[in-house]
Amino acid sequence: MLEEIKLKFVALFNAEPICFRSPGRINIIGEHTDYNNGFVLPAAINKSIYFAIAPNSLQKFRFFAYDLNEYIEIEDIAQSKIQWANYLLGVIDGLNRKHKSPGYFDLVFGGDLPFGAGFSSSAAIEVGLAFALNKVYDLENSAMDLTLIAQKAEHDFVGVKCGIMDQFAVMHGKADKLIKLDCRSLEYEYHDFKLKDYSFVFADTGVKHNLAENEYNLRREQCEKGVEIMKENGFPIQSLRDLSLAELEGNKTQMSDLIFRRCSYVIEENDRLQNALRAMEKNDWKRFGEQLYGSHEGLRHKYEVSCRELDILVEATYDMPFVLGARMMGGGFGGCTINLVLNEAIPEFKSQLQKAYAAHFEKPLKIYEMKLSDGVGMC
Repeated sequence: MLEEIKLKFVALFNAEPICFRSPGRINIIGEHTDYNNGFVLPAAINKSIYFAIAPNSLQKFRFFAYDLNEYIEIEDIAQSKIQWANYLLGVIDGLNRKHKSPGYFDLVFGGDLPFGAGFSSSAAIEVGLAFALNKVYDLENSAMDLTLIAQKAEHDFVGVKCGIMDQFAVMHGKADKLIKLDCRSLEYEYHDFKLKDYSFVFADTGVKHNLAENEYNLRREQCEKGVEIMKENGFPIQSLRDLSLAELEGNKTQMSDLIFRRCSYVIEENDRLQNALRAMEKNDWKRFGEQLYGSHEGLRHKYEVSCRELDILVEATYDMPFVLGARMMGGGFGGCTINLVLNEAIPEFKSQLQKAYAAHFEKPLKIYEMKLSDGVGMC
């Protein structure tokens, strides 16, 4: 894939590029907790977006999206009607605002990372470009600077008020490591993750989600409303992570059922993440898998970000003794499920799951196996 990107760059721009790789990410557990200042457990993966880039002297940016076969030229940094361009323009704008402006450049990008499947292709693009420009133009931003610039690009140019998890995982990933990230302090620690008998397998519904279409931002507002109510009731808190479930339940009558369900999910998900880590340390994978199932139930019924396709896939695993846990992964309303599957049974798992999906939907089910990889870097 990298060679194809490089060849396209040379054909388009008649120059030799500098090349970079920016991975996607998975999140084992801790969904929708990042923008609530909670905990997450992501990792970078061995599916990536590749960038071929070189400065030009034309006073304009020239971008080619390889996977879409689309080319654009841009002179001014402003939101574009072409949605994919906004991920790039937001990063350039962020660097400009730090008074570390890159010059004009040519870019070809694309890769083997599935779009819209919950592997955060958006963060891979944002972080990848920020990292590349930082290197090409010697801008001397820190890794955290670049992570925050990438996040702000999604806020300001794409319109999704995402948390920090996706960009952080793409920037800081390490092979065979999970990252436990505190999304408030941004303190983090690596956990070895070398499963002996089981693997994570991902099933793609083929349903594309657009988080900018209100629902993601609405969930954030609902959680913030819950925090506001608890503050009014005398709790000196910053976010939902500062509350116990008992404290929230004690004030249930002070908020709507909807707000209560949203907030209780977030508190319970933070607890599930801690339980999952404890289970992992003890090699108690049955208990670990139970946390995955619990996460999906919360996302489905309390946070209401699942969809029928995701639910069918998770339910299909209930009768598979070689699956320890499954849940939807990512923002929701489509994308993938993550499944903890016995290695020797992976072929049977794929066969059964594809049959179950075909019985309900007239579309193929793609299934991926992935490894944990290093984060963004030069090729």
